[in-house]
Amino acid sequence: MKTIALALLIGAVATPAAAADISTHVLDLARGVGGKAVPVTLSKRSADGSWQKVGSATTDGDGRVRSFGDAKSYDTGIYRLQFDMSRYPDASASPFFPEITLTFRVTDKSGHYHVPVVVSPYGYSTYRGN
Repeated sequence: MKTIALALLIGAVATPAAAADISTHVLDLARGVGGKAVPVTLSKRSADGSWQKVGSATTDGDGRVRSFGDAKSYDTGIYRLQFDMSRYPDASASPFFPEITLTFRVTDKSGHYHVPVVVSPYGYSTYRGN
C-alpha cells in the first residue's frame, strides 16, 4: 500500500501542468539561411481586446526562437508574434516591411504551436509548422 501511495505522489509531482508550447523561426528566402538576431515579442489578447506581452526573445544563429520563457502561462486564446525586422540583416538595413505581425489561435493548451515566417526583401509568408 505504501508503494502505491508513493508512486502516485511521485507521478503527481513529476507531471507538469499542461501548457501550450510556442516557438518560431525566421527563414530568409533570399539568402537561404535562418534570420538571426531578430527581436520577437509574443503577446496574448485579453478579454477586453487589448494585447498583453507574455514573452520576448531574439532569434538565434539559425533564426529560431525555441522558447518564450515560462510556457505555463500559455493557455488557449489569441496570440500574436511581432518580428522587428528594422535592422535585419544588419544595422544599415531599411526593409520594406520593418515589422511583421502574425496573429494565431491556440486551441489546445497542451499542443505545440510552431509559427515560422519566411521573409524576402519585398514579401513574407507564414504557416503552421511542427
